[in-house]
Amino acid sequence: MTDDDFLAERFESHRARLRAVAQRMLGSAAEAEDAVQEAWVRVSRADTGRVDNLGGWLTTVVGRVCLDMLRSRKARGEQPLEGAVPVAGVVPGPEQDALLADSVGAALLVVLDTLTPPERLAFVLHDLFAVPYNEIAGIVGRNPAAARQLASRARRRVQGAEPQDADLVRQREVVDVFLAAAREGDFEGLLAVLDPDVVSRTEFGVTAGALAVAKGASTYSRAVTVGVLVPALVEGRTGIALLLDGRVQRTLAFTFVHDRITVIDITTDPEQAALLDIELL
Repeated sequence: MTDDDFLAERFESHRARLRAVAQRMLGSAAEAEDAVQEAWVRVSRADTGRVDNLGGWLTTVVGRVCLDMLRSRKARGEQPLEGAVPVAGVVPGPEQDALLADSVGAALLVVLDTLTPPERLAFVLHDLFAVPYNEIAGIVGRNPAAARQLASRARRRVQGAEPQDADLVRQREVVDVFLAAAREGDFEGLLAVLDPDVVSRTEFGVTAGALAVAKGASTYSRAVTVGVLVPALVEGRTGIALLLDGRVQRTLAFTFVHDRITVIDITTDPEQAALLDIELL
C-alpha cells in the first residue's frame, strides 16, 4: 500500500464525523459533501507525517473549509445551496436535510443562519462536537479567550430565540436528579439522565461515556465537604455553581438532548470561574 493509499484509507475512516461537522456548520447535506471533498483535496496536498492527532487535525481542516464557505455565502447574501452538485457516488437530498433538522432542531438551524461565520463555527465545534477553544482559535484567527466569547455570544442568541421557560424547568429537574443520584452513589439514577455518549470536560481533559462520567460525578459530589452547590445559569446554560463565602469556586454547565445530559463543562479554577457569565437561580 502506498503512502497516498494509506492516507486515503485513514481519511475515509473519519469521513462520517467530518460530514456531520460540515452538515451542522453549513445546514446542507450537499454543501457538506462539497466541504469534505475540498478538505480531502487540501489534505492530499499537505505533509501529514508529523500530525499526531489526525482526527482533530482533519476537523480543523473541515472547519476552515466551512468557514470559507460561510463567509462566501454571507458576502453574496445566499441561503444554503440545496441544489449544489453532489460528489460522485453520493446523492444527498431533501431527506438528508430533513434528518439534519430533526437531529439538530429546525429552530436551531434557522438561528444559526443569523450568526456571523466565526460565531457559528465556534458554537457548532465547541457545543456540538467538544472541540477545545484553543483549536477553534486557530481556525478563526483569534485567541482562545476570543473564541470562547464567540461561542458564548452565539449560545445566547440560540437560547434567546427558543422558548426557554419550559425547557429550563425540565432541565433543572434533570440536574436535580443528577445531583441527588451523584450524592447517593446511585449509578442507575445517574445513567437514567446521562446520554450513553455523554462527555465531561475540564481544563485537565475529557471523560467520555455514561459509566465513566457517572463514576466521576459520584466521586466528586461526595468529596465536596465545603461550600454549597446552587443552581445557576452558566454562560446561558443550565448549570451548577459551587459557592464558598459567597464566591464562585467551580461551575458545571450542562447541554441537553431529549432530556438527557450530553455534555458537562466543568470549570475547576476559581479565577476562570469568576470570568464566566453566571446567574444564580
